[in-house]
Amino acid sequence: MKSSITPARDAIAVRRAVARDAKRLTRLVRGSRAYEGQYAAMVAGYRVGPDYIEAHKVLVAVDTDDPAGRVLGFYSLVLVPPELDLLFVADGAQGRGIGRLLVEHMKAEARAAGLDRVRVVSHPPAEGFYRRVGALPTGTACANPPAVAWDRPELEFLIP
Repeated sequence: MKSSITPARDAIAVRRAVARDAKRLTRLVRGSRAYEGQYAAMVAGYRVGPDYIEAHKVLVAVDTDDPAGRVLGFYSLVLVPPELDLLFVADGAQGRGIGRLLVEHMKAEARAAGLDRVRVVSHPPAEGFYRRVGALPTGTACANPPAVAWDRPELEFLIP
């Protein structure tokens, strides 16, 4: 079923993250409502640092109508081995098609890099989103305590 909310894509730009984005991206991860309750420990000390931004393809969706260029979401594509490592949309920006836009952008980046598939180890509540945007289930990533105390769905995007 398609969403009845049409994203205002003309007011959103996707650009490469830079070192000065690190604190904003870290706040977005740590403040995500998707990681409340039992999942809170996973992101409590998580940090998206300038070194991570430099080492991987990290791209951010920004609100072009906001003079400060408010970050609405971001993703990180690791090329070797191919994996969508992070994808977050700010809680207040969800439901506008930004996640779908970021996935479309990631697939284009993967295609340009010559990849034929991209793996995703999903946060359990996000599995439905990934399936809706075309990821196919491939298995389960087993819990790895103490870092991750629960099994996670493993999916992949096929890149034509």
